[in-house]
Amino acid sequence: MNIDGKALAQELRDTLTIEVKKLKDERNITPGLTVVLVGEDPASQVYVRNKVRQTQEVGMISNKISLPVETPQQALLDQLHVLNNDPTVHGILVQLPLPSHIDEALVIETIAPEKDVDGFHPINSGGLCNGDDGALVPCTPQGCILLAKKHLGDNLSGKHAVVIGRSNIVGKPVALLLLQESCTVTIAHSRTQNLPALCAQADILVAAVGRPEMVKSEWVKPGATVIDVGINRIPTEDGKGRLVGDVDYADVQPVAGAITPVPGGVGPMTIACLLKNTLEAARRFG
Repeated sequence: MNIDGKALAQELRDTLTIEVKKLKDERNITPGLTVVLVGEDPASQVYVRNKVRQTQEVGMISNKISLPVETPQQALLDQLHVLNNDPTVHGILVQLPLPSHIDEALVIETIAPEKDVDGFHPINSGGLCNGDDGALVPCTPQGCILLAKKHLGDNLSGKHAVVIGRSNIVGKPVALLLLQESCTVTIAHSRTQNLPALCAQADILVAAVGRPEMVKSEWVKPGATVIDVGINRIPTEDGKGRLVGDVDYADVQPVAGAITPVPGGVGPMTIACLLKNTLEAARRFG
């Protein structure tokens, strides 16, 4: 079975629309999200457009700040300080990747932790590691957990989860969230020995490694829930290319109990969880 990320994201946005109106009616606070885009990367422009549109659709205030690619690092940091001190801005997101002359880690650390709706600030990362309920959690890992629960139900306790990938953006935080759900968690990566055999033990398999269609059917335990985080463009005869995940969908789908497609799986949930974080930030600090 497919786990429909588009449908689940729409359900979440519908709930957020109600909660945003309630916050406005009861406390006269309208959550505000500002997205900062440096340069003209085509993929980033598409992502930002989608974020702006969906932010507005749920009734939030959406602002976009576009800066030229040659913007000095200090100018970007100065802009972030302005946003940190703006009470109408509850969430700040700097679209990655940034131009090579800008230190991404420094930029992330400059965003006020309470407005860091991407959940990448060291204070939020540390809070997640310590199980702090007040930490803002990265959006894609949040979406992965919600997608798994869509198929398996809210109780994931005792499930063996294998996460392929150890990035700070997806692999590590999704592993921590699975631990919070009382799963038994294994983190695998490029140097893991006997990787297919290890993955075949998983009740929940999360693929976040960035290698197109790497995970094959023999890697998957029959009936397992497969969450495919990968977004890779591979060439096609017409020259346009097509998007695939880290999982060979056609090969794995008959074996898996449930699987997220690419596109239409994790991607839509990432933006919906970004809006969820923005609402939470506005509730706490508005």
